[in-house]
Amino acid sequence: MSDLNEIFADEVVTKALVRDVELPHGAGTLALITLDNGFDHTKPNTFGPNGLKELDRAIDAVAARDDIAAVGLTGKPFIFAVGADLKGIPLIGDREQALAIGRLGHDVFRRLGELKVPSFAYYNGAAMGGGVEVGLHCTYRTVSRGVPAFSLPEAFLGLVPGWGGTYLLPNLIGAEKALKLIIDNPLAQNRAIKGQQVFDLGVADAVFDTADFLEESLAWTARVLKGDVKVERPAVDRGKAWDDAVNMAGFVLEGRLHGSAPAPVRALELVRLAKDRTRDEGFAAEDEALADLIMSDELRAGLYAFDLTQKRAKRPAGAPDRSLARKVSKVGVVGAGLMAGQLALLFAQRLEVPVVMTDLDQARLDRGVAYARGEVDKLLAKGRVNADKANRLKGLITGSLTKDAFADADLVIEAVFEEMSVKQQVFAEVEAVVSPECVLATNTSSLSVGEMAGKLEHPERVVGFHFFNPVAVLPLLEIVRADATDDVTLATAFAVGRQLKKSCVLVEDAPAFVVNRVLLRLLAEIVGAVEEGTPIEVAERAAQPLGLPMSPFTLLGLVGPAIALHVNETLHAAFPERFPVSARFRRFVESGKPGVYRPDFTLDPEAVELFSGGDRPSTEEQVLARAVEGLAQEIRIMLDEGVVAAPEDIDLCLILGAGYPFHLGGITPYLDRTGISEKVTGNRFLAPGVASVG
Repeated sequence: MSDLNEIFADEVVTKALVRDVELPHGAGTLALITLDNGFDHTKPNTFGPNGLKELDRAIDAVAARDDIAAVGLTGKPFIFAVGADLKGIPLIGDREQALAIGRLGHDVFRRLGELKVPSFAYYNGAAMGGGVEVGLHCTYRTVSRGVPAFSLPEAFLGLVPGWGGTYLLPNLIGAEKALKLIIDNPLAQNRAIKGQQVFDLGVADAVFDTADFLEESLAWTARVLKGDVKVERPAVDRGKAWDDAVNMAGFVLEGRLHGSAPAPVRALELVRLAKDRTRDEGFAAEDEALADLIMSDELRAGLYAFDLTQKRAKRPAGAPDRSLARKVSKVGVVGAGLMAGQLALLFAQRLEVPVVMTDLDQARLDRGVAYARGEVDKLLAKGRVNADKANRLKGLITGSLTKDAFADADLVIEAVFEEMSVKQQVFAEVEAVVSPECVLATNTSSLSVGEMAGKLEHPERVVGFHFFNPVAVLPLLEIVRADATDDVTLATAFAVGRQLKKSCVLVEDAPAFVVNRVLLRLLAEIVGAVEEGTPIEVAERAAQPLGLPMSPFTLLGLVGPAIALHVNETLHAAFPERFPVSARFRRFVESGKPGVYRPDFTLDPEAVELFSGGDRPSTEEQVLARAVEGLAQEIRIMLDEGVVAAPEDIDLCLILGAGYPFHLGGITPYLDRTGISEKVTGNRFLAPGVASVG
């Protein structure tokens, strides 16, 4: 324990405060343990070694009593508990220390299910990881409908739910439902469920409204103790249904990850074995799995990625002082296509200010406004907004055929055709009608922001706002600073980005910026191998170790071959040797085919023929080596050029904008871990231990 205390020296200790509550209906005294680290909801309860020891002491105190009818466990306002304190994990240096972490959690939590009296977990707020698991050890559970997030995120980071989750949960609600929480949701960008869903899945035995949650839970507890309420849970099928659920999850995992992530596979194996194991055997297996994974590079990369998204994304490197930002009370959107409609909706929804769209064609303008308002109606139908809010949002979005409507706008963003001359003309027309303080933003995906602003009277107020499609879903916003962009404009851009609930990364004005430049370099190497004669299916399989959410040619189809070619041409103009534009790729785009795959996901023979003709095929290993060496070279060049401040920003962009998996930590930890960084550039991108064991 002393070693762990030293490792977790900075632990914010969650206290376990005990008080007696007299239950209604003469049901007796309940000893209520409240988890509280002394801070408000912005610093959630967690379990480090000392926090676990605090809970252990509280359980000691209630276990020694003969005058109580039950024990209850709840959290401070809005927070139950969000799991293990992960800050010390990167400092763990050997497997025995890692093993001790798992055993300590089990030793403390299991006591809640071994008391002389029933125990009740009252999930009053957010519960994640160990916060979910501690409640699973209790005899009964209630949940508030207001719980905003309930999840087992371990597999997302590179761990398993190792304090009882992989054993207790499937034996409570069945393997199929348990695997949704243990594997499916974590791998779906760490999806969480809400309070009502916790009850519907059978994790909780009762659900109550937030306002009187504890009072109702205590009254329900009294009725359970007196026998007025009998808790009945569906029998868990430990036969074919269990095996089928595990087998199906394994099939899906292999299709998605191809073995690139060990944690979900380990979690699945633990669930498979939980069917026949005793509780002691199940817990011991979790301890071993935790020890192995804590000492893995994948977990360290996952924690690195988590730190990027939770800390660096909230304090962007190079962002100017927030006090310089101007207030934005009206937004203009030039264009009425799909992207413009998404932007109009996002600005109206997040800023709640008037948004006016313009276009040269009335029919197109009407379609754009109708699209944005139609999306509001969808939110209303899903219960995401009420009728009043929906009407307000739709009222904020209007259209105009003239840019004079921008006269009182504080920010105007263009989303027109990706052609430099068109964008320059648009900005010239907008500058003629807006105030000198109005910020002009471009959503270009690859063109030079500086060149776009070069002919304006005030180029200092132009900034890049590169969103990612779908705008409402992907959290990244690349904020592009041109040479002339001033700090007031930049500060306003970051302030607006925060209001839009985007994670902003400062990017210098370089061709294709970050995400598109990295992805196009990868695509250039893969397509190049295919054009030399490598079968498409071989090239696709070669990229699997990178853990991308989709294969390179699937990504090409999603982005659209024509758009990919346009970005490729932009990069080719700047870096012709590294970004060639081949005749075969151009011929493929000119064919109008949407991709190389047909709707049934089989290869389109005609598309394959358009790429064929080479006589120098490569093996999977050769294609992968070519791809990762190209990525290492490009990233080193980008850092030398100062496109971003540090390798962490490239990883953050790829995680949030391209769906790079957490367990890889982006791209630079993978390149470091495999030795590619040093082979290609002579140095690692990150210091040893930052996203790896050593």
